[in-house]
Amino acid sequence: MRITGISTHVVGTPWRNLTYVQVHTDEGLTGVGETRMLGRTDALIGYLREAEANHISGSDPFAVEDLVRRMKYGDYGRAGEIVMSGIAVVEMACWDIKGKALGVPVWQLLGGKVTDRVKAYANGWYTTERTPEAYHKAASAVVARGYRALKIDPFGTGHFELGQEETRYSVSLIEAVRDAIGPDTELMLEMHGRFSPSTAVRIAHEMAPFRPAWLEEPVPPENLKALAKVAGKVDLPIATGERIHDRIEFRELFESQAVDIIQPDVGHIGGILETRKLAATAETHYTLIAPHNVGGSVLTAASLQVAGCTPNFKILEHFNDFADADIKKVVRGAPQVDPETGCFELSDAPGLGVELDVDAAAEFPQQQARFDLWADGWEKRQPK
Repeated sequence: MRITGISTHVVGTPWRNLTYVQVHTDEGLTGVGETRMLGRTDALIGYLREAEANHISGSDPFAVEDLVRRMKYGDYGRAGEIVMSGIAVVEMACWDIKGKALGVPVWQLLGGKVTDRVKAYANGWYTTERTPEAYHKAASAVVARGYRALKIDPFGTGHFELGQEETRYSVSLIEAVRDAIGPDTELMLEMHGRFSPSTAVRIAHEMAPFRPAWLEEPVPPENLKALAKVAGKVDLPIATGERIHDRIEFRELFESQAVDIIQPDVGHIGGILETRKLAATAETHYTLIAPHNVGGSVLTAASLQVAGCTPNFKILEHFNDFADADIKKVVRGAPQVDPETGCFELSDAPGLGVELDVDAAAEFPQQQARFDLWADGWEKRQPK
């Protein structure tokens, strides 16, 4: 079997463009992959056009390691977010093809499952007015839908510092959310790399009474010593990693002992097997994995393949029940959260277990998507 070419399909919303890639073969099997770029969709498609000619066409889709190695190192220049995302969508699609050809789900090819259910947490649910009353109502709806966990960034446009008045208001939002969801629902506190170490530590102490399940990206991701400074002064678990695009770059993070949960994005870090390798390394450092997942249903399905065979997998992020829920219709077999358990059931379908509906995807053309975390009202995900 050989790859004959690829086709790209961009599904657009005002705040995110989702890029789907189909990999076609000479035996009629087609696989699909997905990633979500912020402001770099055209750059990704341009890279894939070159990579198709240089590396992808004519390759054996079963030889995933070889194709990834050539795409990552064969152009000599260091692979960054665009290249690693391009690798990821093609790599996912190759696993999809391989699973379909063999009649088994991808998790079966990666060692077999260690769980039947994968806990989900909701994101994208707080697109309302930024008030305690509105957040209480929105959080109640999340729990009513069956979720046992949710995440929120309550900090407005906070950057490095956060004044006392804004801190008190952010605390009031979290107090309202905790009241709505009760004591047993996990509450993840997202900081989006906003703060200086001292500010992050101060806010973490303010938030501690509401028992956050983790403190996510408290400082910008480039300075691991700053992250270690925060980790050494708070008792909450630290989560980070969505903006690290090569598993090799996690080495210093593990060595620092500053993180409890890593959050690689399967669509940015080179795909399914790269994520599984990283998870194995994390396991040797007694660290959990909870992938960043702001994509659509194909990226969710790919992340679930990793979840199914990974002993130290904690939980999977899910946007698509709340933000842009209509885009779920572009994928047949889209994973769904069971409202009775708050979990995804692991699928036994071959490959990724999903199919892209190209006609449905065409109903959501690419947009000039914008997501600015420093702008007023960013949480509504309705850029002007």
